[in-house]
Amino acid sequence: MIRISEKTLKDLEFDAILNHIAELCNTDYGRSKALQVVPLESEQKLEIALQEVYEYKSSYLNDAKIPNHGFDSINKEIQLLYIENTFLETSNLKKLIAISSTNNELLAFFKANKQLYPILYQTSTKVPFTKEIISLIDAVLDKFGEIKDNASPTLLSLRKQINSVQGKLNGSFGKDLTRYNSFGYLDDIKESVVDNRRVLAVKSMYRRKVKGAIMGNSKTGSIVYIEPEATLQFSRELSNLQYEEREEIVKILKELTNQLRPFSELLQQYQEYLSHIDLVSAKSKYATKLNAVLPKITKSRELTLNEAYHPLLYLSNQNKGEKTFPQTISLDQNNRIIVISGPNAGGKSITLKTIGLLQLMLQSGMLIPVHEYSRMCLFDIILTDIGDNQSIENHLSTYSYRLKNMNYFLRKCNDKTLFLIDEFGTGSDPELGGALAEAFLEVFYERESFGIITTHYANLKMLANELPNMTNANMLFDAKTLEPLFKLYLGEAGSSFTFEVAQKNGIPYSLINKAKKKVKRGKIRFDKSIANLQKERSKLQKTTSILKTKEQKAEEEKDRLEKTNERVQQKLESYQELYDSNQRMIYLGKKIDDLNEKYFNNKKKRELIDEFMKIVQVENSKRKKQSAKQRTIQIEKKKKVVDEVEKKVKVIREKKKKEKKKEKLLEEKKPKVALKIGDRVRMIDGKSIGTIDTLEKGKAVVNYGIFTTNVAVEQLEFVERKKR
Repeated sequence: MIRISEKTLKDLEFDAILNHIAELCNTDYGRSKALQVVPLESEQKLEIALQEVYEYKSSYLNDAKIPNHGFDSINKEIQLLYIENTFLETSNLKKLIAISSTNNELLAFFKANKQLYPILYQTSTKVPFTKEIISLIDAVLDKFGEIKDNASPTLLSLRKQINSVQGKLNGSFGKDLTRYNSFGYLDDIKESVVDNRRVLAVKSMYRRKVKGAIMGNSKTGSIVYIEPEATLQFSRELSNLQYEEREEIVKILKELTNQLRPFSELLQQYQEYLSHIDLVSAKSKYATKLNAVLPKITKSRELTLNEAYHPLLYLSNQNKGEKTFPQTISLDQNNRIIVISGPNAGGKSITLKTIGLLQLMLQSGMLIPVHEYSRMCLFDIILTDIGDNQSIENHLSTYSYRLKNMNYFLRKCNDKTLFLIDEFGTGSDPELGGALAEAFLEVFYERESFGIITTHYANLKMLANELPNMTNANMLFDAKTLEPLFKLYLGEAGSSFTFEVAQKNGIPYSLINKAKKKVKRGKIRFDKSIANLQKERSKLQKTTSILKTKEQKAEEEKDRLEKTNERVQQKLESYQELYDSNQRMIYLGKKIDDLNEKYFNNKKKRELIDEFMKIVQVENSKRKKQSAKQRTIQIEKKKKVVDEVEKKVKVIREKKKKEKKKEKLLEEKKPKVALKIGDRVRMIDGKSIGTIDTLEKGKAVVNYGIFTTNVAVEQLEFVERKKR
């Protein structure tokens, strides 16, 4: 069971990551979910969460883009559905149609593209697909979200009557408008609307001449609004019909709401599912911003981070146009604890936070900004002691607080723990505090916990040097300028450069010298030795890199010359054999030519045969004669050699078959990229890369520059998308 404390999340600024992800969500529900993300408790859930984000991120390369998943919250609508005798208004029903349509579109999409998005499809299968909600609402609402006339026979009849009365009212009003306007009783605006009724805009001096009900007047009092007497009857009749219409609409809406009540839980499920997809989408957008990947998650205890970036620092520096320095660090069974030392402002704390934050992000289902060849295991507990540890609320000093924290570490630490401690042992007397810190560290070591600490204490550096599964490390500094290089170096403790940094910052040499005298001579010599070692190492590294480059070039040149020499030697040997063979043939040819000429002259056949047999015997005497036994032994030797070669070939073929099977399984697990015209592709197990010219019925014409070929799409693998 994975348990990560609130303190660890706070120390590593995990809430800042969640705020970034929440900003990338499309919905309020998704944003609230993003802010509640915590490391997942089970490995199975974590694997699904990581694959979902990985698949969604891969969709940016595919033509089959994941549809919109935005929706308006329907919490109010669901609450009303749970309360008897309530009903949903048309605005509420429109929300239900929208969320049902969005959900159905996503479910249908993942079903159609389950090969591209296998895990997202698997998640979608937990949500039922139904068009019943949409059908029920569509039977009542039109495309504009208004109640249809034919929603019930009564409503249809009422609306016909309303239209009829409205027509009569408009006709009567039109007559009065024309008549009173001809008398000059009306203002320039002629008419207006008061309380949803048409009224005449009568000049105040003529208000007694117009029969009807006064509905109001203008601000200046120059206009009086009068509803003509002839239209009053129609208005009353219309009001009564509209009241009856509203009652019928409420009746229809109540009936529809009762039909929708059984779907309350399903609608809640829709909301949960769409907000989950919104969160997955936000995580994938954040991964894209960070150039994040999914590292290899191992069952064995191993933490190898290559080119790891602190996500918050990376984005902050990116906005400022500054460079961020990645770190490479490795922990395993043979190197469980790393002790980082060296001067302040060198990046020790950032390195510590980078490792902790990336581990938290991964265990919360997020991709992380590391090299794709990084390998990570999962930890049940992550313990941290980073930053300002003074507790004002509990009136604890820094050291008291740290001791309380260490006591918590001792209770929780085991072989599935990752601990991260900044400035280990500080806050008390250096010698006494250092001794206690050493004792704590020995306990963590014995319990086989993984951890990284930063310290200035010499005894902790010495302990890391003595224990086999603990390593010293330091943040590199320029030997001359003492400027930090923000690069971690494993295998050697770092000097604090206390006096060197003081001198660089303008502290008088006499004061530095006085301070040196106050410190034990052995300690100064020890720190100076480390500082000198770091300076020498810096020089050695430069020399080593130059020598390595030269050595590599020399090795390459040597290999090239050896291969050339070997080829020349083989050619010489073959030429020599050819020359010897040719000379022998020439010699035999001359002999036979001489015999031929002799026979031509004397015609003595017997003599010719004797001479020819002598030549044959001489040539045969040069050939080695083998017995039947020797020939059998030689044949068996050849057979053994052939058998051994065949066995080796068979083993190599079987290995290749297994490797191909593994590669196929990995390929099947990876989301497939839908190919399109212009993509750069290659044949599976091929090396040549070409461009797709045309795509039709599962066949593609691939252009390799010199020639084109017609290939089945299944035999092609994606290399690169055409740049636009």
